[in-house]
Amino acid sequence: MNIGDKVRLLHGNEQGVIVKISASGRVEVEIEDGFRIPAMKNEIVVISSAEKQYFGESKEIVADQPSSFSKIKTSKEDGLFLAYLPLNDKDHSIYISNNTDRDYLLMATEVYGGNGQTIFSGLIKKKISQKLGEKSIHDFEEWPMLLVQFFPIHPKIEKMEPSFERRLKFKASSFFKSRGTAPILDKSGYVFKLSDQTKEIDIQKLNEQLNTEKTIPVIKFQKPPKEIDLHIEQLTKDFSQMSNTEMLRLQIETFEKNINYAIASGMDEITFIHGIGNGVLRKEIHKYLSHLGNIKYFQDTQKSRFGYGATLVRIS
Repeated sequence: MNIGDKVRLLHGNEQGVIVKISASGRVEVEIEDGFRIPAMKNEIVVISSAEKQYFGESKEIVADQPSSFSKIKTSKEDGLFLAYLPLNDKDHSIYISNNTDRDYLLMATEVYGGNGQTIFSGLIKKKISQKLGEKSIHDFEEWPMLLVQFFPIHPKIEKMEPSFERRLKFKASSFFKSRGTAPILDKSGYVFKLSDQTKEIDIQKLNEQLNTEKTIPVIKFQKPPKEIDLHIEQLTKDFSQMSNTEMLRLQIETFEKNINYAIASGMDEITFIHGIGNGVLRKEIHKYLSHLGNIKYFQDTQKSRFGYGATLVRIS
């Protein structure tokens, strides 16, 4: 089994894509809704292989299952494209392909919360590809959001095309379905068209955001209770008709709302009672907390009261 393989859980209806493999034989599977489920290798079965070196033919392992990795023919399609092309079984080169008849100024930035690092800025000419860098597929879950901004160049008096941007934060369940042939380079990889469903850059709005004299209204947040019980029967009376995925989504949404309210309202600490169960909810909570910058620490808490089914969060 490899990262990117599409798998089904033997003891449930969920299926998804492997995003992490540990030396102990435990894997993490990202299902369609973006949640990640831990499992042992002997608890899952491969539906189809995601990738052989240099994208060899996909081997179908379960009969009558259509491949999720059917090749997308993009090599001759017009537009602006982002492509991840394999160098070996783990490293991929990142390219922007300008398969249009116009030159663009390109700004590519990796976004880390409120911070960013520009990885490329400059001219990308028509019918040319520009390399942005390299990424390891084994670090897929750690990839930052990618912000790409395009500013069309008008060499003569003509109708102006708008500038636009795209923000890309990939989920494994969609990333590994995007196999195609990169325009101009004519190589197989994971290919994404950037010039579809673009967000136009509003210059006036940018100027308003840069206006430091603009009054920012003070928003007051309601302070949540110091203990939040995330057991599904405490959140809804209709849980008997809900799937495991729907229940988990509701629990995660309740947690995220209350931790954000706790931070915004200036609380020092808050406890989330998530129970023991299969550990998926606890893992998602701890992963979310680990990415927040204003958390002093979090830990399993009060064994005598909650067992190990609760997490105490200290807020800085």
